[in-house]
Amino acid sequence: MPEGDTIHKVANYLAPRLSSHVIEDVHMSDISGADQCTFARIQSVVARGKHLFFELDNGLAIRSHLGMYGSWHRYAPNEAWKKPRSRASLRLRVNGEDYVCFNAKEVELIKTPSVRRAITRTRLGPDLIADDVDPARVVERAREICDGDALLADVLLDQRVASGVGNVYKSEVLFILSLSPTLTLGQVTDEELERCFELAADLLKKNLGGGKRVTRFEKDAAGRLWVYNRHGKPCHRCRTRIRTQRLGRHHRGTYWCPKCQSK
Repeated sequence: MPEGDTIHKVANYLAPRLSSHVIEDVHMSDISGADQCTFARIQSVVARGKHLFFELDNGLAIRSHLGMYGSWHRYAPNEAWKKPRSRASLRLRVNGEDYVCFNAKEVELIKTPSVRRAITRTRLGPDLIADDVDPARVVERAREICDGDALLADVLLDQRVASGVGNVYKSEVLFILSLSPTLTLGQVTDEELERCFELAADLLKKNLGGGKRVTRFEKDAAGRLWVYNRHGKPCHRCRTRIRTQRLGRHHRGTYWCPKCQSK
């Protein structure tokens, strides 16, 4: 599943290639009015949590959300696509090249101004990759938005609380801080919750460069992640077998060490 750092990487890749350029052709599956974007100029490409915004010079913006299975591809003229065209949720043709989003969870054509401000108020918490995030305020949002019996694992994934954390960072943050994923919001202190979001923000920022995602920085050959996708393998700290289970409101896969995370 793409996480916040992935979307920022996509934005960093697309922005210099698309900003200030005119959309020559556009396709948005099952969305009327897409022709309004043709010949519009892309003013900016901006990541907000797991959402990507293409802001146009005609008062419109295109928002995409990759969800679990979405991905972006770039194709030169006459280059064969690697996925079926029927799976293209969004295609932008700029300078003769196709920029294609496959299998997106959401694609939406929305009006500006103040679109990001409105989205933030109604759907998204602060982006943890942004420099001005106040962890204490994120904790306040968590207490305001989530019930006390909500699993801590669900709170970390709740994009209304803070944007950017997905399944990988959820499991890795809880392991690093020795917190059980079965704890509820009411069972953790503000200080523990603040450390969760501080660590998530730090790991997201450290993974903005190229290469595979890393949360374990030890100088050995044991692996780049602590627990994620390591079911049945020995814990890097105590050698106990890593467990996995579908937990929480959406039954998302979670990995943890039953000994290191016994709290």
